[in-house]
Amino acid sequence: MQFKTLAFLSILSILVFTACDSKTQNNSSVKTEIKNIEVDDKSFILKTTENLDLNVKVEDEKIIFKDHPEKIVLLNFFATWCSPCKAEIPNLIELQYKYKNDFRVVSVLLEENKTNEEIIEFINEYQINYTVTNGKKNFLLSEALGEIKSIPTMFLVDKESNIFQKYVGIVPSEMMEIDINKLLEK
Repeated sequence: MQFKTLAFLSILSILVFTACDSKTQNNSSVKTEIKNIEVDDKSFILKTTENLDLNVKVEDEKIIFKDHPEKIVLLNFFATWCSPCKAEIPNLIELQYKYKNDFRVVSVLLEENKTNEEIIEFINEYQINYTVTNGKKNFLLSEALGEIKSIPTMFLVDKESNIFQKYVGIVPSEMMEIDINKLLEK
């Protein structure tokens, strides 16, 4: 019985601290393009899979979501091939549903050459109920935040656009929920 408990805890700890290396997939052409673009103005218009614009600005220790004022935002960098990214989707769905009045999940795809149709198929397969963005500007946002090296990487942003917490790898939903509740109490 102790062996099973120890084995379970070992596997759980591996999953909790697991992340995919975003360099695993070939993003070299996008990376080269990004390096040739000077990012002076850190304002970005990201395209959602519904072909809507999402206005984001990076400023010092702030991530400003112009389309979600007065909301807590969980900015989630992910890829469709990343197992830990897929594993956390049910938690993100639940958080979006539970805190829908004050909270938004925004997922930023860090994967090149994915069509919106492919992403929409992925969204439908996993029954995702939050915003997903797709496009080259996603990589520019990643660069502006110090280049995301592992996915999933998430930033929890308070209602005043301050970065409250950064998570790398799979994070238990209870941990995120504690942080969300702290922000709601502010």
